[in-house]
Amino acid sequence: MKHIKNILTFLVIFLIIGEVLVRLKQAVNDIPQRQIDQYGIQKYIPNQKGFWRGGTHAWHVNELGWPGVLPKDFNNLITIIGDSFIENFMNPENCHQSEYLKQNLERFNFLEAGRSGVSFIESMEISKQLIKYKPITHLIYVKDNDFYESLVEVAPEDDITQYSLKNDALVFGKMKSPGLKKLLYNWKFMYYLYNKKYIVTTLFKTEKATVLEERGGDDAENIALVSDLLDRVKLNYNVSKITLVFHPNSNTNIIEKCKAIGFHTIVLNSDNDERWSFKNDNHWTCYGHERAALQISKALLPIISNN
Repeated sequence: MKHIKNILTFLVIFLIIGEVLVRLKQAVNDIPQRQIDQYGIQKYIPNQKGFWRGGTHAWHVNELGWPGVLPKDFNNLITIIGDSFIENFMNPENCHQSEYLKQNLERFNFLEAGRSGVSFIESMEISKQLIKYKPITHLIYVKDNDFYESLVEVAPEDDITQYSLKNDALVFGKMKSPGLKKLLYNWKFMYYLYNKKYIVTTLFKTEKATVLEERGGDDAENIALVSDLLDRVKLNYNVSKITLVFHPNSNTNIIEKCKAIGFHTIVLNSDNDERWSFKNDNHWTCYGHERAALQISKALLPIISNN
């Protein structure tokens, strides 16, 4: 009995010391909590604050439930929609697309709506929500996978909003274990240990490959399914009010199909400049965001002039 008591005492002390050290060193990222709104979109609970790993910079969630700073007003508005590249917790708020675009196009205001895991089809749904602010255009930032992951038939995921071609219907993503995640994100030391375990299991995972992984992203059948999806998108959204911003090296077949159904398109070119992205992380650095915004600013003016 005394032996068990000693083990438990040691365990409690170990956990307390670990928690203190992780918090002092800010060894893990603060993660904002999510909720699902009345339209089925996963957004962050408004007015949260936190720090990126190491305490290098702070982030906050605004009153609309999106990361970043809101514009002073919504006149001459352009929205910016996308995944973790737009959420952009890994950079200070002065390195966001809205900041750089505002510097280049001063007479316009920019509203960001970004969240990690957003698919192309969910971005389209988010654009519907933002119509009430009467934007000139919606900028939706996309990669090839955002299209593939929009399809149940290609990359089924319960926590991502997708489209089922078979059922001709949207399938809204569900939050996985929200209670457990809330506990995990607030218990910093446990979250630190979880991250270490996740890295190891990811390196050695043996899960069954998805259709996307088996066929490869540029497989002709996948492209055909994306084309089918885009035909249905044209019927349900005002694509003429949307400008798709394609990441460098995006699939030309998808780009041409998007043009054909009426989307405006901007294709970024990084010239394979390694400074665009972090080492060991494909997210854009401040340099990458600045270069992307410069290209977008130049290409956007003719588009909005004709809108």
